[in-house]
Amino acid sequence: MTKECKQQFTLRITQANKTELIVILYEMLLAYTQDAKISLQEGNTEAFRDNIRKADNCLTELTESLDLSYEIGRRLLSLYMFCKKELLKADVRKKEEFVLHVEAVITRLRDAYREVAAQDESTPVMENSQEIYAGLTYGRDSLTENMAYESTNRGFRA
Repeated sequence: MTKECKQQFTLRITQANKTELIVILYEMLLAYTQDAKISLQEGNTEAFRDNIRKADNCLTELTESLDLSYEIGRRLLSLYMFCKKELLKADVRKKEEFVLHVEAVITRLRDAYREVAAQDESTPVMENSQEIYAGLTYGRDSLTENMAYESTNRGFRA
């Protein structure tokens, strides 16, 4: 995952509500599986294993946030456990097909949660985060990205 991609995820996390956080975790997991496939195709097994481990960490976070007192939580747990097993198989056997199984499951879950997130009007989880406004300025021969921060004081006092 590139530095810019990590920064985008970080920014989105600071502005996200509970449902959007799940969508972001799914997207992070899919980004790591994409990177794992690329690493495997390039023959870089160390990077492949590292990306598989990071994807597994996303699954662990999703698993630990489940409320198992509801039926949907138990069903999601079984899907996450399936994905964890497939990632383990991919890691041990160095086969892309197991990564594809995980991507198929997570993509469908991400799409479903994305629809739910569009209807969720709850406030962001991080209450005291910076408001950031971004825009583009067009010059004669260039394109410049500008970012403006609403306030530099986020409640911290010396």
